[in-house]
Amino acid sequence: MTIKTYAGIPEEFSKLETSKIVLIPVPYDGTSTWQKGADKGPDAFLEASENMELYDIETDTEVYKKGVYLAEAVIENSSPEAMVEAVHEATKKYIKKNKFVTIFGGEHSISIGTIRAFNEMYEDLTVLQIDAHADLRESYEGTTCNHACAVYEASQTTNLIQVGIRSMDVIEKTIMDEEKTYFAHDMAEDDGWMDSAINQMTENVFITFDLDALDPSIMPSTGTPEPGGLLWYETLEFLKDVFKERNVVGFDIVELCPNGHDKSSDFLAAKLYYKMLSYKFKNDIEENDN
Repeated sequence: MTIKTYAGIPEEFSKLETSKIVLIPVPYDGTSTWQKGADKGPDAFLEASENMELYDIETDTEVYKKGVYLAEAVIENSSPEAMVEAVHEATKKYIKKNKFVTIFGGEHSISIGTIRAFNEMYEDLTVLQIDAHADLRESYEGTTCNHACAVYEASQTTNLIQVGIRSMDVIEKTIMDEEKTYFAHDMAEDDGWMDSAINQMTENVFITFDLDALDPSIMPSTGTPEPGGLLWYETLEFLKDVFKERNVVGFDIVELCPNGHDKSSDFLAAKLYYKMLSYKFKNDIEENDN
């Protein structure tokens, strides 16, 4: 499949020089331990995006007109370490061009590289991890660049806030900051978890969104689906507030594992990405269009 522009947008909105947004696909699935297929995620996401309406009703915007440059995919897969470094370099390159950089994986190990780049470029960074799994192992299966280690480095070098967690190894309790961890079973009983999480964030926030944070009833196509996840509107409510109250500097979305028989998860991922862009740029659409 040849994709010329993100979501099939007109070429005038897809040029690097004039685009505010950069999208980097990373079709990597080198360390996943159960269902394989996350390397097919970016193509499935892009294909679904081409079939999505580009007017967002809720924000009354067409955010693609800010310009979305579809960057060359990062295809380094000789080792997990080489992949992380390639993602880090590509991400940092576009941040330096003063773009709003977004990344679509691939498995969650790609986020080691994205987070490292943003942490080097922004002071006092909060990493908001929306995920079913803690991903806090220092190393796993012989590498520190495994998907099970996706936010270990972030836990040591950034202000890490974890939301939606409902699966972890006991060893991860020794690393986790439970004051900044929002477990799914607690969130179900606590109407104030969104405000609490946002209050613990610094001004600059990078979001890493693992699609298995969502409930399998709406997102079955992911490598390790866990029952008891977030639903669509509560997810959007939280994201909307984060974008409104903090300076979101970029985000990645990972772990779409497409299923050939059901495209609904691909479409959800496409819609989620576009929603996040819409929330980011909603307040300056008029200002930047003048």
